[in-house]
Amino acid sequence: QVQLVESGGGLVQSGGSLRLSCAASGSISSINAMDWYRQAPGKQRELVAIISSGGSTNYADSVKGRFTISRDNAKNTVYLQMNSLKPEDTAVYYCHAAISSSSYVGLTYFWGQGTQVTVSS
Repeated sequence: QVQLVESGGGLVQSGGSLRLSCAASGSISSINAMDWYRQAPGKQRELVAIISSGGSTNYADSVKGRFTISRDNAKNTVYLQMNSLKPEDTAVYYCHAAISSSSYVGLTYFWGQGTQVTVSS
């Protein structure tokens, strides 16, 4: 069994910062890419940032220069540092990861339960 558990969401004023964490646990052999998605009310889920197992990163245009994704492979954890937050960043943020596990056949994709980020103007 593999789980992704997010933490760090909350309410912040416009211009503020938050740091999200997502820890993977269970029978993990290796973790490939880890990403953050978000879904605002009435909108489709969108990719925010992605980090490869080697540390290469990519970001949605809307967050470039404001958000930073990083990972600690020893802790099976991915982070999202969010600075200069805007009201339009308000959404539920989801962790997503491609994981090899003895409990599953092949590479399997997992989602976290989501954490709410609300930015007030």
